Amino acid sequence: MNCAIEIRELTKKYKSLVAVNKLNLTVKTDTIHGFLGPNGAGKTTTIKMLIGLLKPDSGSAKIFGQEVGWNQPDIRAKIGYMPELPKFPKHLMGDELLDIYGRMYCIPPEERKQQIMKLLEIVGLHERGSDLIGTYSKGMQQRLGIAQALLNKPELVILDEPSLGLDPVGMVEVRETIKEIAKEGVTVFLSSHLLHEVEQICTNVTIINKGIALVSDTLTQISAKIQGSSTIEAEVDNLSKTVIEKVKELSFVEDTTKIGEETLLITSNTRENVRSQVSRAITAGGGIVLSVNVKGESLEDVFIELLKPHAGETEK
Repeated sequence: MNCAIEIRELTKKYKSLVAVNKLNLTVKTDTIHGFLGPNGAGKTTTIKMLIGLLKPDSGSAKIFGQEVGWNQPDIRAKIGYMPELPKFPKHLMGDELLDIYGRMYCIPPEERKQQIMKLLEIVGLHERGSDLIGTYSKGMQQRLGIAQALLNKPELVILDEPSLGLDPVGMVEVRETIKEIAKEGVTVFLSSHLLHEVEQICTNVTIINKGIALVSDTLTQISAKIQGSSTIEAEVDNLSKTVIEKVKELSFVEDTTKIGEETLLITSNTRENVRSQVSRAITAGGGIVLSVNVKGESLEDVFIELLKPHAGETEK
């Protein structure tokens, strides 16, 4: 397995406050990995240790197999980073700002020019590159921040709360930009407390609370790990009594409800992905499967379920 990030027992304390507590985390290459948790969970502290802005008290962090340290430009050259709520000089133009960053990276003039044009296209600012940053909306400034994070052609991009403070339109713009980044073959590590945003764009998720990783896996596997019932909605052509009886024979089915002529709601006693079994039962009963979807298994449901054991803990 190729890993972009490997964190083992990573710990950071601020006097009596344990901001990150023996954190273990693996981010595979070529994924959009969501780093999810409530405000104050330790997300930004973890990111600052990854990029070398903070020194951990114990544990280790590796980027592409290399230990993160204070003075390792070869590792930092592989990383693009956008901090929470980036602020840029309003008197500069968008392409002018990127040119300044490009010179800091020692990118040759012609290559710099081509890279800036390409990035402005990716983030949807190609028609506004020569406009002053002061005329940009918050969403546009966030997208400009993503462009500067990509300027050095990194293999890993770390984004800290990229949708923070944006209106719904701005969120969609940033979300689409992140998807475009992933298409370029860049691994994205995305910190957020917005569950819906993470669910929309991430392939893998780590949920953290009070500096501790509660779970880390694909979205599907995380849902399956939470015990409890779920509701499956099947749209079926020729939804007969025979079809319903075949579905009821499945060991995980607790109840069924027919709605209208084509919809069957199935209460399952598991959160595992059992849609294929349901489809086979419907077909065996003479029905034609139009669709089978799981309801009530959003990331928000999982998040709330995971935080329940910690709800009564005293804040430090």
